[in-house]
Amino acid sequence: MTIRINLDDRSYDIAIERGILTRAGKLLNLNRSVLIVTDDGVPAEYAECIAEQCLNPVVVIIKQGEENKTISTYEQLCRTMLDFNFNRHDCVVAVGGGIVGDISGFVAASFMRGVDFYNIPTTLLSQVDSSIGGKVAVNLDTYKNIIGAFYQPKKVIIDPEVLKTLPERQFANGMAEAVKMSLTSDAELFEIIEKSDIEQNIDVIIEKSLLIKKNVVENDEREQGIRKILNFGHTIGHAIESAEYKNLYHGECVALGMLPMCSDSVKNRLIPVLKKIGLPVIYDFDKAVVAENLAHDKKSSSKSITGIFVEEIGSYKIEELTINEFKELL
Repeated sequence: MTIRINLDDRSYDIAIERGILTRAGKLLNLNRSVLIVTDDGVPAEYAECIAEQCLNPVVVIIKQGEENKTISTYEQLCRTMLDFNFNRHDCVVAVGGGIVGDISGFVAASFMRGVDFYNIPTTLLSQVDSSIGGKVAVNLDTYKNIIGAFYQPKKVIIDPEVLKTLPERQFANGMAEAVKMSLTSDAELFEIIEKSDIEQNIDVIIEKSLLIKKNVVENDEREQGIRKILNFGHTIGHAIESAEYKNLYHGECVALGMLPMCSDSVKNRLIPVLKKIGLPVIYDFDKAVVAENLAHDKKSSSKSITGIFVEEIGSYKIEELTINEFKELL
């Protein structure tokens, strides 16, 4: 199926189909120099499959892990494009998870002031969330995504078949984002996750998650209003992730970050779902370090941070909280 993201002259399609990776050359303009970025945790055959369909492919394999989403990796990719004489008519293709997509998109957004960017997400987290919406970035020190831009891809290709090679913990990592979106926006999706076999219904979960994000992005591309709901679980989650980035995955931190932002009745249903997926519901983190990280949140003003609360599944409310109020929620 195809989902259209309508953003005027920045509109693009998300193509979702099992086996679609082998047809990428028919869907993307690869008849030029193509920087293919992947990491050493992604099965090599995925990038190779795309390279075989390009006129002039250059494949760069970066090291996996949040600690490698840095300015130095960004510089490495830009220098590669210079070394191979890329120009503004060429393109960048991300083949991997959210880290690959984020850093590749930032390279595309800034190299020669912007070249075409295609995203081919290979993790569940990136398929349901980070591959669309246009947020691209790198980290600085322990601060996530603190340097970046809004830059929409020209097209996104999603092949659920690639999830077969995904480790169980990474699968659970991605499901956290689907749960997040269901809690704020789709009670039916939450019930599917809660009551059905997740792997057997993964195509439906991907589609319904993307439809939620499509609606949000179309109404608020640059996060001035409704798009803030996508940060549900992320304010505390990012602060935990910055403190524990070597121990916890992004989705695991989001799972922990959602719990303080829910009513007791929602928590009573959410905790069993997180356990079913294999996500943590309790963790012994350093509260002082996490509280310090909250002060550097990108969504903060001088006096407050925007918080998203879920009191009833399928709906949300937005409140402004002080740093001290967030500390109390920890």
